[in-house]
Amino acid sequence: MIEDDDEKSYLIKMDNNLVNKEKINIDDVTFDKVMFLYNSALKEIKTKIDILQDELKLFHNYEPIEYITTRIKKPENIIEKMERKKYELTYENMFDKINDIAGIRVVCNFKKDVYRLVEIIEEFPDIRIINKKDFMKNPKKSGYMSYHIIIEVPVTFSSGTMFVKVEIQIRTLGMDFWASIEHKLKYKNPNINKGDSKNLVKYARIINNIDDNILTISNRLEKERIKNNIMIEAADSKKDIEPNKFNFKL
Repeated sequence: MIEDDDEKSYLIKMDNNLVNKEKINIDDVTFDKVMFLYNSALKEIKTKIDILQDELKLFHNYEPIEYITTRIKKPENIIEKMERKKYELTYENMFDKINDIAGIRVVCNFKKDVYRLVEIIEEFPDIRIINKKDFMKNPKKSGYMSYHIIIEVPVTFSSGTMFVKVEIQIRTLGMDFWASIEHKLKYKNPNINKGDSKNLVKYARIINNIDDNILTISNRLEKERIKNNIMIEAADSKKDIEPNKFNFKL
């Protein structure tokens, strides 16, 4: 985190209406203004990734992204998380300590695409990387797998530029399927028994194995495609160099 108060641009007051020490009131207009900041940051990073997706497809014939979704954490869930972590309910703590209010999920076809996108996002010149967690190599106990990046996105307003946090989740189609089902099951059944929980972990491992096997097939096909292209290019090159020979029977 940036500690210098002069550099805490994500905590600046907006026309003196956002007071850092002020208590959070989700029914107040100040809260709406705060949510506006997060929504704006979400639009910024979504646009960047959309442009990246178009560039990779057009210039490199590479389509790693299957789909993208965004979400803003519900007000009651923000309050619940702050209370659970015993944070004083101030806007300053909300900005400083809650990293997943704005979230974007990027779903890829293969594991290699996840790591390639992480590398590209890290090279975005104007964002700040705050934290990274690789839950693909180190899954949670629940079986959850994904790659998380906490970033700060610069958002320009009439009063200046603010850096606002966004959580990026990057995962495969298989991981996203499992995470969505697991969330729905546990949300509706918070007291899920140990047997069902163990089965969910087992299914997460099965999906991980499927991801690995599909990646192996993809890599093999890619190698074959490259090899065939090289052979075709070599044959075409040879044709360009050597004159055609014709055998005539007189």
